[in-house]
Amino acid sequence: MTHRELFPPLEPYIKGMLRVDELHTLYWEECGNPQGVPVVFFHGGPGAGATPTHRRFFDPRHYRIIVFDQRGAGRSTPLGETRNNTVELLLQDIENLRQLRGVERWHIFGGSWGSTLAIAYAEKYPERCLSLTMRGICLMQKREVDWFLYGIRNIFPEAWDKFANIAPPEERHDLLSAYIKLFNNPNPSLRMQAIRSWANYESYCSVLQPDPESAPNMGNDQHRIGLALLEAHYFKNNLFTPDTKLLDEAHRLHGIPGVIVQGRYDVICPIITADELHHRWPEATYHVIPDAGHSALEPGIRSALVEATEGFKSIRG
Repeated sequence: MTHRELFPPLEPYIKGMLRVDELHTLYWEECGNPQGVPVVFFHGGPGAGATPTHRRFFDPRHYRIIVFDQRGAGRSTPLGETRNNTVELLLQDIENLRQLRGVERWHIFGGSWGSTLAIAYAEKYPERCLSLTMRGICLMQKREVDWFLYGIRNIFPEAWDKFANIAPPEERHDLLSAYIKLFNNPNPSLRMQAIRSWANYESYCSVLQPDPESAPNMGNDQHRIGLALLEAHYFKNNLFTPDTKLLDEAHRLHGIPGVIVQGRYDVICPIITADELHHRWPEATYHVIPDAGHSALEPGIRSALVEATEGFKSIRG
């Protein structure tokens, strides 16, 4: 089978900063065709930030590609800020960005936490969505958080040991609280050690065949800070109530063209969640990639995502 490749690298033709409250200012950019069909990219994490690679899932001749960093992530400021950082505020930010850029309706693309945000946005504003392309489905349920903190040990025990052993033995029964305490440690060296430990654990477990040599070098400290601090914050404070809320309201997705791409061996966001969403939203096209984990850049997942954006070219709003 021939895999589709990403489109060539490209640079933004415009970018800016959007102040959304007294604390947060969001980075945004556009590239591709200024007269094209709008598509917006929701990055993962929470807190991972967007990268130049994320522009490349879309044909720049057809799409007006809008990329932004969510509160506390990437090039948005302040980096890693957890105050004034909730799902509802992120959804309002997306609407503010849409209005700022004069977009009536747009295609939505998001993976991992980006899929959480995409579903939440589409359920609240279905009239704004031309399509949904989602990968590595996460619904931010307590069981998903518990799996990340403890269940991954069943598949990657060596990675989990490194992740857990940074906490004192008496605190390993509650790793989330232990890490939050470390993230607030006044010693910057200990704080950064904990941030890198959290982020490296996730990076290592995100691919089907991890490379122990390269895992510690994945990303940079800007990425790690946003990812670790905001993931812990959202895991602690921002689970949906009830935590089946996104599934319960999936009927609001009916009528929106959708593609779900899921790695069979995704350890970060296990396939059971994508399967449950598909049962609630059966008209979405569901691709299970048999030789992939979580990462959007694994060949089968990457190819299916590009195939989806190519397929949605017929929808112009």
